[in-house]
Amino acid sequence: MQNLVFSLNATIPVFLMMILGYFFHKIGWIDDAFASKMNKFVFVVPLPALLFHDLAEVDFYEVWDTKFVLFCFGTTVISIMFAAALSCVWKDKSIRGEFVQASYRSSAAILGIAFIQNIYGTSGMAPLMIIGSVPLYNVMAVFVLSLLKPGQKRIDHAVMRKTLIGIAKNPIILGIAAGLLWSALRIPLPAILSKTASSVGSMTTPMGLMAMGASFDFGKALEKKWPTVTAAFIKLIGFCAVFLPIAVHMGFQNEKLVAILVMLGSATTVTSYVMAKNMGHEGVLSSGTVMLTTLCSAFTLTFWLWLLRSLGLV
Repeated sequence: MQNLVFSLNATIPVFLMMILGYFFHKIGWIDDAFASKMNKFVFVVPLPALLFHDLAEVDFYEVWDTKFVLFCFGTTVISIMFAAALSCVWKDKSIRGEFVQASYRSSAAILGIAFIQNIYGTSGMAPLMIIGSVPLYNVMAVFVLSLLKPGQKRIDHAVMRKTLIGIAKNPIILGIAAGLLWSALRIPLPAILSKTASSVGSMTTPMGLMAMGASFDFGKALEKKWPTVTAAFIKLIGFCAVFLPIAVHMGFQNEKLVAILVMLGSATTVTSYVMAKNMGHEGVLSSGTVMLTTLCSAFTLTFWLWLLRSLGLV
């Protein structure tokens, strides 16, 4: 019972914030335009500030873990390859690109960090997990959505170039890089800067989660039922069932294992829908998977965390 209470205390507050955002949207306090601006603001300001602050205040040489980063990278590669192979099951070729992206691309930044913060009070190992997976998420999304776009036979090089530039300018990546550099150079973090960055970063979780909740649309969740349910199952259960035992066997525990859980089993990111639409796909499967995984991850993440806690691994 104690392990279940621990798990519920870690996950339920996160999803209650999303429900609060959904409620505010329903009563008109947060409209679609405001939710969109909140999402962008969190991505550009508080989240990078949070990551910078957490990394700048630790010892880089103690925090950096090459084995962990490579595990996150390798696991992401294998997940993408599996999703691509499984997409051949669907006779409707127009949905294959969306299916692949929706199956592997986690909300590792906002939802994932909120989850880790709720357990440990900091972003934990999330920055290193992001380094190992998120740039690959974006690059491979362009490859997949270009190659599997209806009527397209080759990669759109202009889109690929734009994506690579976007990764280099990504505020999250820049925040992590600045924090790691600050820590590696062992520059003292002045109290004024530390408190300011901490205060700005503390906005990440409430604003980000409420913006996600305000964007939720139940009506889109199952318009393409079986591909959506399959992608959601893989995202929330399949990859966790395969890779978590491997992670444990390789010796990852506590914060590292929770970061891996977030990478593998958190909801599909809203960005997958935005990118699919912008690259000429219908977007229905993407939006449905985002909605379904966001809704169901409240239960699946609680289960996985309870299981890991019961085994004494976190």
